[in-house]
Amino acid sequence: MAASIQFIWHGLSCFSIEAKNGDAVANLVTDPFGAETGLKIPRNLSADVVTVSHDHPSHNNIDAVKAAGEKKLFTIQTPGEYEVGGLFVYGIPAPHDEKEGKERGLTTLYRFEVGDLSVAHLGDLGADMLDPQREALEDIDILLVPVGGETVLNAKRAVEIITQLSPRIVIPMHYALPGMVSKSDPLEKFLKEMGVGSPERLAKWKAVKKDLPVEETKVIVLEKD
Repeated sequence: MAASIQFIWHGLSCFSIEAKNGDAVANLVTDPFGAETGLKIPRNLSADVVTVSHDHPSHNNIDAVKAAGEKKLFTIQTPGEYEVGGLFVYGIPAPHDEKEGKERGLTTLYRFEVGDLSVAHLGDLGADMLDPQREALEDIDILLVPVGGETVLNAKRAVEIITQLSPRIVIPMHYALPGMVSKSDPLEKFLKEMGVGSPERLAKWKAVKKDLPVEETKVIVLEKD
């Protein structure tokens, strides 16, 4: 049975991700946010693993996630290499801002691998990537990228990073939503920068390697659940 990854988006940089490879299944939640953001996070969030890219209320509300099984929730908040239920997680340090982290500190980028599929989650990234980060994210299939500007990448910079990494699929995140407290650009600004008129819009999306585009980068927009 081919490996697969399913994505559901909760807003900002928060996703529920189900990774399957044969009989191995791992459930992951990325960057759970708090009520301070003005957004509501699902009450029934559960996972085997939770990752935090930046120690900020819009990314670090670990208490919102419950353990999916009998084992304790496995929390990843720092760079390093981890393996849970056939899911391999690589945390990559990166400066949060253009001044080498002197303004907002560091953030952690994540690479997730299951079977023959690889995903990059750029979390709270607000600066251009340096060579070490680009090298660590080479040959990824799916890129989850912030596009709303302010404290994260804006549309133009997001497109520059997409060009550098050449993923098969791009899923934009961390952009303006109704009720959100912080200022962010709307999704449409990114779509215009990408030259995408009518992207595929889905409530959830499941990836299998053989179904991914080969000659182009496709944008998929996930609706907030």
